[in-house]
Amino acid sequence: MSKTFHITTFGCQMNEHDSEIMAGLLIEKGLKRVDDVRDADIEILNTCSVRENADKRFFGTLGQLKNRHENGDFLVCVCGCMMQQQPVIDTLKAKYPWVDIVFGTHNLHTLPILLDKVSAEKSKIIDIWPDTDVIAEDLPAERLFKHKALVNIMFGCNNFCTYCIVPYTRGREKSRAPEAIIKEVEALVADGVKEIMLLGQNVNSYKGYSENTDNNSNINNNSNSNSNSYYSDANSDELDDSGVESTMHSGKYTSFAELIYKLNDIEGLERIRFMTSHPKDLSDELIQAFADCDKLCKNIHLPVQAGSDRVLKRMNRVYNREHYFGLIKKLRSAVPEITISTDIIVGFPGETEEDFEETLSLVNEVEYDSAFTFLYSVRQGTPAEKYEDQIPEEIKHERFNRLVDAVNTISERKNSEYMGRIEKVLVEGPSRNNPFALSGRTDGFKLVNFSVEGTSFETCMDKLVGRTIDIEITGTKTFSLEGRIVE
Repeated sequence: MSKTFHITTFGCQMNEHDSEIMAGLLIEKGLKRVDDVRDADIEILNTCSVRENADKRFFGTLGQLKNRHENGDFLVCVCGCMMQQQPVIDTLKAKYPWVDIVFGTHNLHTLPILLDKVSAEKSKIIDIWPDTDVIAEDLPAERLFKHKALVNIMFGCNNFCTYCIVPYTRGREKSRAPEAIIKEVEALVADGVKEIMLLGQNVNSYKGYSENTDNNSNINNNSNSNSNSYYSDANSDELDDSGVESTMHSGKYTSFAELIYKLNDIEGLERIRFMTSHPKDLSDELIQAFADCDKLCKNIHLPVQAGSDRVLKRMNRVYNREHYFGLIKKLRSAVPEITISTDIIVGFPGETEEDFEETLSLVNEVEYDSAFTFLYSVRQGTPAEKYEDQIPEEIKHERFNRLVDAVNTISERKNSEYMGRIEKVLVEGPSRNNPFALSGRTDGFKLVNFSVEGTSFETCMDKLVGRTIDIEITGTKTFSLEGRIVE
């Protein structure tokens, strides 16, 4: 079997964590991870299907591997969300027949088995699971950072926004049991983790079922008998006739807010973050958790996608402008210092100039700290693909530029308010823009770059990375802050 591997990851933090898990599985098997694909015996491409640009990057990267594959003992594996779409599989068969292993989002834990099979049988494998009703537990992960970790709390999505392919690639919502999450976080803290990021397509809809209400119970006692040791049963979302969650046996459901309160009690953990939140499920209980839980970072990513009720309805977002404004008001009432970011799609089919102006007015009224802005791109297999009133590219780009200008103006102004403040910053590592500076994040997720003086850079790295220190803000930019260490 090959001895070295490299993973190229496209897309979201869920994909990043999937890659960490695959790396952990292969390292546990005795393989070595390398930083350059040219040094690898196995290349794994972990794909994303949310944006058209990610599709193009994947196929471009894959094409570059053909000569390497044909001229040596080199395995190519492709996995992730794109592999859950039949047209992509058809393209791989027709144009990239030299790919060795193709697998999807539901069976990434089987990668070592697939590699063994390819090595033994010298054959190609396409192994796509349409969905699964179990959750793989206790998977090893090779984390990118010693001091912070990504933690999946649920998988899949039930929302079916008309522009989004995720429900078709990630399957229906499945929540992990709270005991399993708590056990994982406790182990991470024991290994030096200070900050966790809870992940899910929609964390607000988390409903973790516990067979035993004792928090010390072992989820693996309920493991699926016909699966390997990594499996545990996923929860059921049954409702009684009144629409209230039903209980089974002696168990109970845990809401996302209740999970936050439980994690807040873990000794040694310093910060809790989460993404992504859907506005339709943002509860008053979770808003109160921001005020009550000292470890829950005062920052929320709350995608609005559009400011027009007409567009929101066509997107099937299941909330309107007024409801979204109400959530913002509640959040800032509970925690005045909370920072808020969002996602916005420009040029959704049928978007008029009046609709776009409503999005601009929402941005100016909410005053986001930052926003991820996207040009709408057609996703094959989604309802919006069939909408006939697609927006011309030149109009999308013109609106996009106006939106970015508005967002950046607000971000720059809000960052300027940090001038002279002393902020607690969790140091993450070297600055991307200055090789002789360090960077980290505030509680509100503001990026801070700061210089180090009086000792070697390497010594400061060893001493400060993973620690929370006081930084005085001495300069502000649109996307970041600058500062100095407060002695």
